[in-house]
Amino acid sequence: MIKRVHRAWFVAAVAFVALVGAAGFRATPGVLIVPLQDEFGWSRATTSAAVSVNLVLYGLTAPFAAALMDRFGIRRVTAVALVLVAAGSGLTVFMSASWQLVLCWGVLVGLGTGSMAMVFAATVTGRWFVRHRGLVVGVLTAGGAAGQLVFLPLLAWLVDEYGWRSASLTVGGAALAVVPLIVLVLRERPSDVGLLPYGATVAQPDPPRNRDAARTALRALSKASRTKAFWLLAGGFFICGASTNGLVGTHFIPAAHDHGMAETTAASLLALVGVFDIVGTIASGWFTDRLDSRKLLGWYYALRGLSLLVLPMLFADSPHPSMLVFVIFYGLDWVATVPPTIALCREVFGPTEGTIVFGWVFTAHQLGAAVAATVAGVLRTSLGSYTLAWWGAAVLCLFAAGMSMSIGRTRSETVRIPEPTGV
Repeated sequence: MIKRVHRAWFVAAVAFVALVGAAGFRATPGVLIVPLQDEFGWSRATTSAAVSVNLVLYGLTAPFAAALMDRFGIRRVTAVALVLVAAGSGLTVFMSASWQLVLCWGVLVGLGTGSMAMVFAATVTGRWFVRHRGLVVGVLTAGGAAGQLVFLPLLAWLVDEYGWRSASLTVGGAALAVVPLIVLVLRERPSDVGLLPYGATVAQPDPPRNRDAARTALRALSKASRTKAFWLLAGGFFICGASTNGLVGTHFIPAAHDHGMAETTAASLLALVGVFDIVGTIASGWFTDRLDSRKLLGWYYALRGLSLLVLPMLFADSPHPSMLVFVIFYGLDWVATVPPTIALCREVFGPTEGTIVFGWVFTAHQLGAAVAATVAGVLRTSLGSYTLAWWGAAVLCLFAAGMSMSIGRTRSETVRIPEPTGV
């Protein structure tokens, strides 16, 4: 007799597809910067501003995504988020002014992808899995790297062959294509379809809807911000975002184009970063269970800084061994900072409160990405080169290494966030 596959695995598969898509949508602006400059004459600073708005809204939406899902439901919030992404991407084909790019790519896509942030994976696995919960969280988190891998080379090829509008329409169509899967497969809880969570042996009553979750998130920020540990964690993650999504994720392709490299080739190199990111993230989680998270972060940031320091000397009109070494090395370090940062949030602020605080630390990550995206664009416009941006990020990474090593080893600053009373 064939054993029936638990519905939780189908739910996880649909969540993975949505997260892969969200990662690809966020990576797309890097492919469009040069084509938009060629057609409209918009400077790198102008297009980078739209990317910055996207990153800021993505970061600010993330802490409240759980509250939205708790209030309106996972399926409804995710479906609306995908429609926003589709609208933001599709409407760009009609734009004629730079403010319309900010509205479409910045506001609409930023809000949409922010509603499918890390908390989406945590919410789905928390409700549907008891057994293998950590494994599923790891796979869904790796979807971010997979999204970069799947979308970037394809979109770069579409831009090269058919123009940037074809790439925008492809992104919009891909977002809409996921909506029926969300509606048909995704359910709020296993009890909605008469099941137990995967691995559960007894039924647990569904918790009441928390209508005060947003206030709890703000209360967590207020209390955590009074501690030194929070600012060290947030400051380090601010630099993390600046040196990854904001700088490399946004400007690597146009910087390589400045040196004569084809955009499709540069996009493939950035996608290769995503491949090694998966390996690095899994390895970092393994190390985090066994080593001091402060030392891990110190090494990660220091090594990233050294790699960015030499990057300006590696650009050429075609890939060469030294650039491939950078791609592998940098890819292993791309989001390796996430597991030890989460571990430190839990250690310093407690297992429950630490998750909330990490949401705000992640917001700092996206704010750093937004600042770096804008500053790098301005530097390229005014100086004609990204070199100062790469070197500046390298120095900041060395500061982040020192900040991480300075985080206290005790929970003397633990923040206690009271449970919300709303139902």
